[in-house]
Amino acid sequence: MQINDVTHYEVVGEIAVATLNSPPVNALSQRVRIGINEAVEKAVADPSVKAMVLICEGRTFFAGADITEFGKGKLLPTLREVQETIENASKPVIAAIHGTALGGGLEVALVTHYRVAVPSARCGLPEVKLGLLPGAGGTQRLPRIVGPERALEIITSGDQLSAQDALEMGLLDKVVEEGKLREGAIAFAEQVVAENRPLVKVREMNDKVDPAKVDPALFDNFRKAKARKFRGFKAPEHIIRCIEAAVNMPFDEAFKYERQLFEELMADSQSAAQRHVFFAERQAAKIDDIPKDTPTQDIRKVGVIGAGTMGGGIAMNFLNVGLPVTIVETKAEALERGLGVIRKNYENTAKKGRISQDDVETRMGLLTGSLDMAELSDCDLIIEAVFEQMDIKQAVFSRLDEFAKPDAILATNTSYLDVNDIAAMTSRPEQVVGLHFFSPANVMRLLEIVRADKTSKSVVATSLKLAKQIGKVGVVVGVCFGFVGNRMLAQRQREAEKLILEGAWPWDVDRVLYDFGFPMGPFAMRDLAGMDVGWDPEKSSSSTVREILNEMGRRGQKTNAGFYDYDEKRKATPSKVVEQVILDFCEKKGISRRPVSDQEILERCVYSMVNEGANILLEGKAARASDIDIVWITGYGWPAYRGGPMFWGDLVGLDTILDSLRKLEAEHGDDFKPSPLLERLVSEGKGFKDL
Repeated sequence: MQINDVTHYEVVGEIAVATLNSPPVNALSQRVRIGINEAVEKAVADPSVKAMVLICEGRTFFAGADITEFGKGKLLPTLREVQETIENASKPVIAAIHGTALGGGLEVALVTHYRVAVPSARCGLPEVKLGLLPGAGGTQRLPRIVGPERALEIITSGDQLSAQDALEMGLLDKVVEEGKLREGAIAFAEQVVAENRPLVKVREMNDKVDPAKVDPALFDNFRKAKARKFRGFKAPEHIIRCIEAAVNMPFDEAFKYERQLFEELMADSQSAAQRHVFFAERQAAKIDDIPKDTPTQDIRKVGVIGAGTMGGGIAMNFLNVGLPVTIVETKAEALERGLGVIRKNYENTAKKGRISQDDVETRMGLLTGSLDMAELSDCDLIIEAVFEQMDIKQAVFSRLDEFAKPDAILATNTSYLDVNDIAAMTSRPEQVVGLHFFSPANVMRLLEIVRADKTSKSVVATSLKLAKQIGKVGVVVGVCFGFVGNRMLAQRQREAEKLILEGAWPWDVDRVLYDFGFPMGPFAMRDLAGMDVGWDPEKSSSSTVREILNEMGRRGQKTNAGFYDYDEKRKATPSKVVEQVILDFCEKKGISRRPVSDQEILERCVYSMVNEGANILLEGKAARASDIDIVWITGYGWPAYRGGPMFWGDLVGLDTILDSLRKLEAEHGDDFKPSPLLERLVSEGKGFKDL
């Protein structure tokens, strides 16, 4: 019988089975909650029923809260009321899990008396990734099953557990045969009845949490161990406090505390930012003029031209997913070195236990090195990763017509250059696209997909599909100098370099941006990458502080000296030498230094980025403001809890940013000229979110 449009109820022997089906992911919407509640009450009231199975149709068990209900007030029954109905049932309720039991879905499973799953099922509490904590008892019940130590790791990471791991931890009571969840769950329920097993309430289990009461250092040690990873984020600390409460407070008191901290996070801008990022990342794959059914090309083999740092990293992305790669170099020594670096990277990963030695050999077995570009003739995708110089890249593309098969996608990994000018060197510009990987290319998640004037829709759709296949976040951008990410970065870098001449020190600028949430500031980053990247000693003329430092042999961390001094462990300290270089340079150029506040550093470095983002949107070089946010979060270390530069701009207030830009324009000139789009949005009382 149907309880409602998403809930089917039937009795099989002595076992009631409530089947929920609310596509696409069985989110815990109001209709689903009503269905669960009424099904449990019906089973409890029926004297012929001895136990109940709670199961879902479709591709997954309950996926968690229905995010579309956030901010709509209390819709009855609440999830907590449904949980109480299940937990306080006078007959055993068994959760039958397939797909994933995530967030609120797992919190529902935690109030059932027993849990079974198929081997492919996965469980987790991923709320931390949305700037939240499990607010329906997850921080209280999970520690009682798996222990506080494991609960800390599971909840603060948001990572998913396999069914086997969940079984070993006691989170699952049984794993049943794949494809036979319903039969297996009913059989398990019959066994529970036959053996007269007790109604196990997780909230009453204390044997795993009591030992932690005599180990008060457990939580502080965890905080210290994760300090770097959690820096700036509020949710992990709130989660730790909740699990501390699970150990030290009675359940009901700790449960109220969990709810209080959940509501604090829900009202905070960090959660709003992280929820924005969650949706923005998915939105980035949708391009208005490219329909879902646009045909895509099959990529079965990849060619890479250039075996340097970028070329090798790019190749690894495809080897990792089982695609064969041919990598081409001009000299045997460079090819040998490149292949050796790839093997070394894989072997280092194997030493850390992330892959097996067999995986290393399998991936290297898919890799072919060659000195002959004709070896790329059977590749479906060819990616150029040579030196960032237009004439060199054009020379490569002018040869591609000779050997690339007619339907091969031809990609350039350029960071700044005009993809149209590169595409013009071929007879098939519609097959040319920019695939801008970020260094290290086998690690960084961002892939800027640069759509040139003649790039076909099929090539763009294929590139987006391929990005997902290799674990990247693909963002489609237009052709302009530096595209989206580097174009905005140039604004920040220009201001950082001006500020250290006007009165700030490099470590002042770095500190302000680090405190804002970036992994490191621009000068520390320059030292890490190498001061001499892009520096030509033959053309060097002491025209900038960076040139002078390079001329002195201060090339960054690799020489233990750049903008900072470094010890043998690469620990950085501000350099008196650099201070003197800056002072001497300013004196030579007639620059009078002055005090520079942290606020000025922040506004000049970051407001200028928001302004450039507005220009990018105005020119149509990014489809939406949220795409710019994803570029900066996945490629440049913008803190996720600030939502990306455009989201953050709305949060600060575009009127505030515009006022500051106008003052800076008056003092420093056209570098701060406000974007016409920014001016229009402020005049209309709108934000980037309204575009």
